[in-house]
Order: sequence, then structure tokens, then C-alpha cells
Amino acid sequence: MQTQELSIKRREGTGKQLAKRLRREGVVPAILYGGAKNELVAVDPRAVLKMIAGHEGTTQLLTLKFDGDGSSTRMAIIRAMQFDPVTENLVHVDLQEVSADKPITVRVAVRPVGEAVGVRDTKGILNLVLHEITVSCLPRAIPERIDADVSNLAIGDVLTIADLRAPEGVRIANDPGQAVATVAPPMAEEVAAPAATAAVTAEPEVLTERKPKEGEEAAPAEDAKKGAPAAKGAPAAKAAPAAAAGKRPEKGDKDK
Repeated sequence: MQTQELSIKRREGTGKQLAKRLRREGVVPAILYGGAKNELVAVDPRAVLKMIAGHEGTTQLLTLKFDGDGSSTRMAIIRAMQFDPVTENLVHVDLQEVSADKPITVRVAVRPVGEAVGVRDTKGILNLVLHEITVSCLPRAIPERIDADVSNLAIGDVLTIADLRAPEGVRIANDPGQAVATVAPPMAEEVAAPAATAAVTAEPEVLTERKPKEGEEAAPAEDAKKGAPAAKGAPAAKAAPAAAAGKRPEKGDKDK
């Protein structure tokens, strides 16, 4: 793999305030580990993003140069990057120092090669299950990618890790039976349901008499007659005579 040069500078201190000050200066905090001791450094985020552009999924090999010390160089890889979840700006970089004569484990991109027979002849759909695989090799032997030949895949066939061919000096660390790519059958065309032509006839609403609730008396039919005035010309009812207190003596009884 071709190495790329990245300038870094040492920094002191940690914390949010220091990180904010570094970003105002156009750099982001980073850490370099894997050597004799961990070192706090700062890097230009634009330079880092430019290096990985077009190489997504594959670990990049770097030559690090310290600002103010042109004679001191380190070989390293970008092990991890952190991005702001809102702005998506690069906010931190993890750099791992490596030795040219010691194998390392890294991630490498997988690229499908060829046209699957199931796609060409039967309109199947190629599905790339793995976009990256793990390999072990010397730093300078890191491949740019691993090609996956999908030409012989028919519908239902699966290409596994065991089918891949790694370059000399590179060992694939994934499970040999792990799926890399497959061809799925074409999606069935949906048939639109015919629109209903028969009009639905609305049934007439049936009104029923409301039943009185519990404890509620039904209104009598004669409610309308209550309080109605007496018919014109009808004789007034005579009041019943009061009971006499005693019988009045007749005239012939007085002399008795």
C-alpha cells in the first residue's frame, strides 16, 4: 500500500475547553498510541478527510511528521475517528503507531467483480452482504481492497469468505462460512386491484322510540291536556254544602 504523509503537532492538556480552542485554530485533538508511550497530538481535519476520500472501508497507512521536527517520522494507521452527531464535523482521531516488520489486523473494503449470471439471465438482485472484511498482514502489505468474483452466482447462490482470494502475504480473519454476496429472486410485480364499480345503497335509518331510563317515568299521553282551560259554556261545578251544625226547629215545635 502506498503511504500518505500527515503532519501532526504535540499538544498538552485535555478537556472540552482545550478542544474548543484547538478547533478555533483549525485543528482537532488526536492521540498517538502503540509506541513507547501514548502521545497527545493535534491534526488538521481537512487533511485527514482528504486522505480517506475514495478509500472508505480500507485502513490507510500514514507517515507522520511532527511540526518543528522534520527528522522525526512515525509509521501509523488511522484506527478510529469521531464525528459530531449534529454537524458531522470530525472532532477526534485515534492514530496507532505500527512497525514495518510486525503484522497488524485491519479492515479492508470488499468490491464485487463481474456480473452475476442470476442478474444477467433471470433478472435477479445482487446483494452485497459484507462491505468490509478483517485481514492480518504487514503494514506495507495492506491491500486497497479484496475483490469478490460474483460472475457465477445464480439466484439463491451464496458467495462466502472461503471463495475469496487474498493477495500474497494477506490472511483473511473472518469465518470461512460467512456470507459475502448472494443473488435474490426478482421482486414480483404488484397487480393493482380493480376499482369497485357497484354503488353501495345506503339503508334507511330506522328510528325507534327511546325507552325511559331506570327511575324515569314515561310521560303520559294526556300531558298536553294538563292545564288546558275549560270548554266555553260548560257549567261551573257547584261547591258541596257544608254540613249543618244542627237542625233548625220548625215552627210547631216551639211551644212544646
